[in-house]
Amino acid sequence: MKLPPSDWAERRGLAALIDALDGKARFVGGAVRDSLLGVAVKDVDIATPLLPEDVMDRLTVASIKVIPTGIDHGTVTAVLPDGPVEITTLRRDVSTDGRRATVAFSDDWQEDAARRDFTINALSADPETLEIFDYFGGLTDLEQRRIRFIGSAAERIAEDHLRIMRYFRFLARFGLHELDAGAFQACVDEAPKLEQLSRERIADELLKLLATDDPRLAVGKMLDGKIFEHILAETDVQARVLLDRLVSREQAHDIIPDAIRRLVALLPKDRDTQSAIAKSLKLSKKMQKAILERSPEQNNIHALAYRTSVEAARDVALLFADDPALPEMLADLKNWQPPTFPMTGGDLIERGLKPGPIVARTLATIEQAWIDNGFPNDTWVTEFADGLDFNRRT
Repeated sequence: MKLPPSDWAERRGLAALIDALDGKARFVGGAVRDSLLGVAVKDVDIATPLLPEDVMDRLTVASIKVIPTGIDHGTVTAVLPDGPVEITTLRRDVSTDGRRATVAFSDDWQEDAARRDFTINALSADPETLEIFDYFGGLTDLEQRRIRFIGSAAERIAEDHLRIMRYFRFLARFGLHELDAGAFQACVDEAPKLEQLSRERIADELLKLLATDDPRLAVGKMLDGKIFEHILAETDVQARVLLDRLVSREQAHDIIPDAIRRLVALLPKDRDTQSAIAKSLKLSKKMQKAILERSPEQNNIHALAYRTSVEAARDVALLFADDPALPEMLADLKNWQPPTFPMTGGDLIERGLKPGPIVARTLATIEQAWIDNGFPNDTWVTEFADGLDFNRRT
């Protein structure tokens, strides 16, 4: 079988890179897998039996910029006009502890492929002939949309505990509705070892899973196997129902999946607990803020859109609105632009309020009344301000 012609294989500079490696290279991993599935390829990875220093020397001679991004582990990165390409020397594992591996360089393609997690990720292709090399039945698994570990699932997980999370992410992205019973049981049995991993790695895989088109099967199986007890013990008891409803609503209203929106469906609805979880997962400040903005306590959708963003208000509607009200709320928000509050602190000072903290507090009082009354016109704001007793506020 051959790799189908693909736009990514015609990237500027890629042919020159292959030439510089003198035929000692293959495309590996996601680029091969996704091309066979007809999925857009983002990253291009190359494997080679050449040592990393040799690769760097060859690319330098060919006037190709190269960076030693992970040279101790055999990886360098070629900087091409259409994007970077990682080139990694063939490897074999010397030892592993479930979090990291000690490797030695190799010249054996099958030995290198055996290091990978799933059969569909162990495919490689010759850049010139496009011939595909399949050592572990990955082509058949890809055709049947089956996610299968290479060899023993328990052994692969023992090498890297994060492969439990990767299994469910790949199940969500590529799998059908049939699970490999042995793989699932190995994930369940080894799930406590996830607690040995950094929260950053856990969060990264969880968000990638939730960003897939439809993560419901994978998340449901993780809940069935009590795997969330070891990565997100506070998962809401209604998480399955809330996520199912959310994804159905996204699909019905043609709304792009969003990992943070879906994470909120899994979390307890208490804001303090949400904040603690977001911090424990080492999420960015922006992500932490986005989670707290999508709280079920926000019942005034326009006020939320004004205070945060229209996107946050839309997400709250998708997450928590009643079914009959949802279509109208989404349609309203789609065409709604948050208004500009028509008063400043200077306006209050002109009305006799003395400069100082009282100005900000008074302005906030007026603004909140304006929001509570549905953002009335400038005249309303002026009349409301004129009705305040500024003498008492000084």
